[in-house]
Amino acid sequence: MSARQGFPVRFEFDAEVIEWRGPSPFFFVPIPGRYAEELRRLAKAVSYGWGVVPVEAVIAGATFTTSLFPKDDGYLLPLKVAVRRKTNVTAGDLVAVAMTVGAIQR
Repeated sequence: MSARQGFPVRFEFDAEVIEWRGPSPFFFVPIPGRYAEELRRLAKAVSYGWGVVPVEAVIAGATFTTSLFPKDDGYLLPLKVAVRRKTNVTAGDLVAVAMTVGAIQR
């Protein structure tokens, strides 16, 4: 079986935007825990290191590419400043996410 067989894989969910207040604040959408096991399996085929999972995501009509960060037993979808400005979302907002793993060939 090739590493790309079975791709792309699409996830759709609603989640609340959170803020990480490190040296530079950053905003994330936590991926619902019910997807964690499948994402760990997919990471074996698509990760380019550190367990990150490259994805294409759509929030409020804005399409962007990024990589999921593994955190504890789950994953976080980072929201770049440009995406937050375009979608006008911030911490505490509930967002609908459509996310695809394995479709990115850039």
